[in-house]
Amino acid sequence: MPAPLRAILNEAEQRTLRELRIASCVPYRVRDRAHMVLLNAEGWNAPTLAELFDCHEHTARAAIKSWKEFGLGGLWEAQGRGSKPTWQSEDLAALTQWLTEDGRTYNSEQLAVKLREEGGVALSSTQIRRILKKNLALETHASKSPLSTRP
Repeated sequence: MPAPLRAILNEAEQRTLRELRIASCVPYRVRDRAHMVLLNAEGWNAPTLAELFDCHEHTARAAIKSWKEFGLGGLWEAQGRGSKPTWQSEDLAALTQWLTEDGRTYNSEQLAVKLREEGGVALSSTQIRRILKKNLALETHASKSPLSTRP
C-alpha cells in the first residue's frame, strides 16, 4: 500500500492558504482546494476530505498532488478548452477610432468588412455588434432620458 499523501506547509504557505480560503474574489473551487491542502497538512486523509467536501477521493488527491507539484498555481484551474478569442484589444481600439474619428457612420456589416480588409480579422457583423455593445457606449438616445428629468 502506498504512503498516504501529505502536504507539508511552512508558516508563510499556511498563512497564504488561510487568506485564500476566505477570499471572496477567488473562485469557490480554488478556496475549497486551499482548504483541502490546509486540512491535509493537519493530518486529514483524502477519503475524509472527499466526504467533507462532497467530492470524489480522486478530486481531493488531485488537489493535494497539484499543490505539491505546482504550489499555489496548482490550485487554479487550467485554461479552458473552448475556442479562443479571434480579436484582440487593438481591434477594439481600431473599431473605436473608426467610429469616433472618421467623418462618417458605419453599420456592423461595414465594420466587419473594414476590419477584415485592414486588420485581417474575420468577425461577423453580429459578433461586432456584441463586442461594441459590451465594451462601448457610443450612442445616447434622446428618447431615453434619465429618471430625474421625467415628470
